[in-house]
Amino acid sequence: MGDLHDKIVMVTGAAGAVGSAVAAAVREAGGIAVATDRTDDGKTIDFNLDVTDEVAWRKVMAEVERAYGRLDGLVNAAGVVALGDVEQLSFTEWRRVLSVNLDGTFLGCKYAFPLLRRRGGAIVNLSSVSALIGGHNLAAYNASKGGVSLLSKSVALAGARCKPPIRCNAVCPAFLEGPMVESTVRAARNPDTALERMIADIPLRRLGKPSEVAALCVYLLSDAAAFVTGADLPIDGGLTAR
Repeated sequence: MGDLHDKIVMVTGAAGAVGSAVAAAVREAGGIAVATDRTDDGKTIDFNLDVTDEVAWRKVMAEVERAYGRLDGLVNAAGVVALGDVEQLSFTEWRRVLSVNLDGTFLGCKYAFPLLRRRGGAIVNLSSVSALIGGHNLAAYNASKGGVSLLSKSVALAGARCKPPIRCNAVCPAFLEGPMVESTVRAARNPDTALERMIADIPLRRLGKPSEVAALCVYLLSDAAAFVTGADLPIDGGLTAR
């Protein structure tokens, strides 16, 4: 795990499985995690933030500037999923998924840049293997995460022009233990079979752990990853190696 001593790292979706794991890993690596989410949901967050709300982003970033005077890293971990193929999915659900996953990531990158410019830093965007391969019933999720991955490349190229540079990478997990997979499985006609099929798709024959994704995020935030930018990094048990 990389060293984040004295680094200020903002994490969105910090009440969720991946976001909370990232915040904990940042602290374990010696950093200061600024945890944000729409609701505390029984867990500790520092700022309430709806990632789809541009005004809220401005307010939270102003609070971060007042509290810390800088920002060294951002992890855009807020995300939602909706099942449905292009024919079944409602436009309302399409817009909801794109708004949280893609618009929220864009706004995070946009409003983090002024603070990151002061000392340089790193952005990690939570993409997905669904940005790299399609799923017949994941029309909105595929589109949103594909957008996150290419947005990350654009942000990386812009950040490389800054002095000191701002790096940006996309982490692409496969199915992870936690509420998102659980809700997807429950929505299936046969939940037990759906879970078995998910696991069978992964060569390592298990679901990933949020802590494993968090460890990769910490590495990408750290100076050990100083030459890594603009990359899609699968953490998928070999799923995309087929």
